[in-house]
Amino acid sequence: MEEKLAIVDELDAKIVRFFTDAPRASILEASRVLKIARATVQARLDRMAERGVVAPWVPQPDPAGFGYPVVAFCSLTINQDLGHDAVVEALAAIPELIEVHTVSGNSDLMVRVVGKSNSDLQRVLDSLIATRAVLRSSSVIVLNTHFQGRTLPLLEAAAKESAG
Repeated sequence: MEEKLAIVDELDAKIVRFFTDAPRASILEASRVLKIARATVQARLDRMAERGVVAPWVPQPDPAGFGYPVVAFCSLTINQDLGHDAVVEALAAIPELIEVHTVSGNSDLMVRVVGKSNSDLQRVLDSLIATRAVLRSSSVIVLNTHFQGRTLPLLEAAAKESAG
């Protein structure tokens, strides 16, 4: 059965843009600024959350802001005998590992890790290997982040596309 896509329209995109620009604003403030009913704003947010268009709103800590400015992306080759679930469970015990993705290609997982310094990053990489779930890793250190988590322009484009 084909998965039903979450359709968004331009009003949805305007609501998401408003809260992206003013994340601590209230529903009432959004309704006033956007000139739509408070219930409409709430209903649209609820619908988008239910369909997975927007995730629950929680603070997003920036590791650099509390002492972890070094970021690296690592390709990991895992112990296939353990299976992905067991490997991911073992890796989840490493707090400096902040993203894990199963990928296609020469490696099995792509992860994003942080460290306090380059030498601390080495400690984190060593801890990945120490799990015995990871057989090999290849890392690249981020020199500068230009943007990340950039999904709003895509949502706005999808809304325009659905308007037709």
